[in-house]
Amino acid sequence: MNKLIFSFLFILLGFCLNAQSIESLRTEINQIISSKNLTAGISLKNLKNKDTLSINGNQMMPMMSVFKFHIALAVLHEVDQNKLQLNQQFFIKKEDLLPNTWSPILEDNPEGNMYLTLDQLLRYTVSHSDNNGCDILLKIIGGTKTVQNFINNQGIKDFVIKVNEKEMQTWDNLYLNTTSANATTKLLEKFYSNKVLKKTSTTYLYQLMVETSRGLTWMKAGLPTNTELAHRTGISDTNNQNLRVAMNDIGIIKPINHQPIILSIYLKNITEERTETEKVIADITKAVWNYYNK
Repeated sequence: MNKLIFSFLFILLGFCLNAQSIESLRTEINQIISSKNLTAGISLKNLKNKDTLSINGNQMMPMMSVFKFHIALAVLHEVDQNKLQLNQQFFIKKEDLLPNTWSPILEDNPEGNMYLTLDQLLRYTVSHSDNNGCDILLKIIGGTKTVQNFINNQGIKDFVIKVNEKEMQTWDNLYLNTTSANATTKLLEKFYSNKVLKKTSTTYLYQLMVETSRGLTWMKAGLPTNTELAHRTGISDTNNQNLRVAMNDIGIIKPINHQPIILSIYLKNITEERTETEKVIADITKAVWNYYNK
């Protein structure tokens, strides 16, 4: 009996020390965001020791281009069901390539009227955040309702997708596509654990996220050089009152010889300068890295 009591007390002590320790990280992150003119929703989970931390983690936040991760999941589910193939070609009309939006596809093919494979569309959309590619993918799978239903079917309830990139050119629509940091972390964990897609599709999408070319001064800047990061970013423009709807970065950080850390950072209603906001994301990421790699 004494041995059982001792074991119980030892486990309880370890739990209390860990809880106290994670609170030091919470304090540091709160110090980073407390003086900034923005609202933050932050969630993390260490897949090795199951540590979790949430700051406004259940608050619904505008996704911006983070939703391209959710769209890619829905597209690749269609691939897993043999309804689509990565080498399948789609004819892209010139009118499909809207001007005045971020679009490497348009830069590479200014006249349009060409074929792109599903693989190419996914690479443009996920790795390079192409807005035209995003809307083309949505059209292929039947629109935002398809994505809404698929994500809800993964047990993710805090998720709303109503408009595409073209429709988000209207300011008020920037607030319509929302999710929470906790919901994002839960989805990223399920994705990484091969519980959303087949393993081949998971590996494929994970690599597209590693190859993300956007947000290099955000989450990635808070990590040591060459640290593996599979992530998806999202940002809005500002209005004439210097209000930015959101700047977000969600990802899977993979330290060498450690289980991954899932980190979801959403910032909304920002009046800080862009460089200062980017630094907030980088500093939060650095604090998380230092905490787990002391």
